[in-house]
This record gives sequence, structure tokens and C-alpha cells, in this order.
Amino acid sequence: MSKVKRQTKRTLRQRQAEATRGLILSAAQELFANRGYAGTTVEAIADRAGVAVSTVYAVYGSKRSLLRAIRLAWHERSHIRDVAYSQQDEAEAKDRLDQLASATRHQWETGSEVIAIYTGAASADPEAASELREAIEGRRKGMRAFAASIKPSLREDLDEEEAADILQALCLPEVFYELVKHAGWDPDAYQAWLAQVMKRELLKAGC
Repeated sequence: MSKVKRQTKRTLRQRQAEATRGLILSAAQELFANRGYAGTTVEAIADRAGVAVSTVYAVYGSKRSLLRAIRLAWHERSHIRDVAYSQQDEAEAKDRLDQLASATRHQWETGSEVIAIYTGAASADPEAASELREAIEGRRKGMRAFAASIKPSLREDLDEEEAADILQALCLPEVFYELVKHAGWDPDAYQAWLAQVMKRELLKAGC
């Protein structure tokens, strides 16, 4: 078999494996949302995805691993982690805050189901509760990393920890849901407001 054919075959296997991962993850999220985390079995996930139970275990290992994978896939879609941990030395702080406002908007726009899944799972399973605490702490770490990355532009009376606290509070999902879901704000208006408030609260004059 030629090298080109071997490469093509490997690529096809990789694509098939990725498709299988996607089917399992989609099935798990749907069932966790509709039946609850505790009420969903690995057998049910396998049946919904159209794969063997052994395949689910081989690919993900456990229900808790599936829960984590759902969260990580959600973060990838919103790019929130990329923004939080990015080291853009050439980017101005105000542009970084615009990026954070956009990523936060998209995170909460697409995250209501994931949040509900995590909340339900945490109430039923101590290990899932630990996973939720880990996720919350991960958000705090991300905000601390972001605050550190714009440190030269922070107000002189503000240190990195205080800046991270402000970012954490302003970017809470409850703020998004209050303004967009309950008060009826357009998501674009929320994003513009968030960027404006973060700049006003964090940056020194001229930045």
C-alpha cells in the first residue's frame, strides 16, 4: 500500500473516530438535559448514539468524563478560555476587553442547557458536585490570568486580584440572564454594555 493510501486511510479512521465521539457526546447531552444526569445510564447513551456500550466506555470512560467533555466542548465553542489565557502583547487592553465581552456573551448564549445539566448533576452526585466546583474555580483562574495580562493598563488604585474579582462579578451568567432573558435586552446590547462597564471599571485614563 502506498504512503498516500496509508495516510488517507488513517485520516478516514480519524474522521470516523471523531464522528463517533460527537455522536456519543450529543446523545449524552440530550439525555442529561431531558432525563437528568442521575437518570441517564451509559446503556441509554449508547443506544441513543447507535453504538455499543463498550464503545462509550472506550471513548469516554465514565459518565463524569462525558459531563466534563460537554463542558469543554461548550468552552471551545465560545472561545472563552482562549481569550482568558491569551497573551496578546500587541493588543490593547480595551481590545482584549472587547474580546472578553464577546466570548462571555457567546458562552452564556449557548450555555443554559449545560449549566442546568451541571446543576442537576451536582445535586445528585458528589463527584459531579466536585466537577462543578472545579469548573467554577476554573473560571476564577481564567479571570485572574486575564487580569494579569492587562496589568499595565489597570487603574492605579486597582491590583490584579481586585480586577479579577470585578471581572468575575460582571461576567456571571446571572447578569446575562437578568438583562437578556428577563429584561429583554438584545445580546448585542448586553455585549456592548459589558465591554463598556469593564473598561470604565478597570482601565486607567488613556487606555
